Amino acid sequence: MDLNDIIGRICPLPEVPAARIAECAETVLLPKGAMVVEAGRVETDIFFIANGIARAFVLSDQGREVTFWIGAEGTALLSLRSYVQDSPGYENIQLMEDSRLYRLHRDDLHRLFREDVHIANWGRRFAEQQFLLTEERLIPMLCTTATRRYEHLLRHAPELLQRLPLEHLASWLGITPASLSRIRGKLR
Repeated sequence: MDLNDIIGRICPLPEVPAARIAECAETVLLPKGAMVVEAGRVETDIFFIANGIARAFVLSDQGREVTFWIGAEGTALLSLRSYVQDSPGYENIQLMEDSRLYRLHRDDLHRLFREDVHIANWGRRFAEQQFLLTEERLIPMLCTTATRRYEHLLRHAPELLQRLPLEHLASWLGITPASLSRIRGKLR
């Protein structure tokens, strides 16, 4: 996915402001398994996925990886705590495929926010969308059954079943791999 497409999906921009953002971006190629963000470290850059898929996870008290977010082409990767507070993040973000990312440095974005009202508004829309995505993920986890969450996955992102190990999908759905297998068996 092209950076201009990603920028435009967040909020359409006039040509010059969009070009200014693109000028600040660098393309990064990373292999499957690479950690873009690591818990306990400060990572203030924002990455956008051009090609590939990533997952965010934390370690439970028992040392088990709990996947709480999955993103594919066009989505942003960032540690919000690091970006906003300049503090170590709590999450790990790992690439699940060889990936091409666009990296934007926080200092460059902040400079562009100060210099261009269109870009500042784009940044506000980006933040709003990130809040909405969090809400859209959290509420179903609290209020729907695992079967309904799996059915939602089948309707809205069935390609994830081919691109991610089932253990990570099960964790993302808030269930064990055995429960996911049972649900899949019932729905066939």
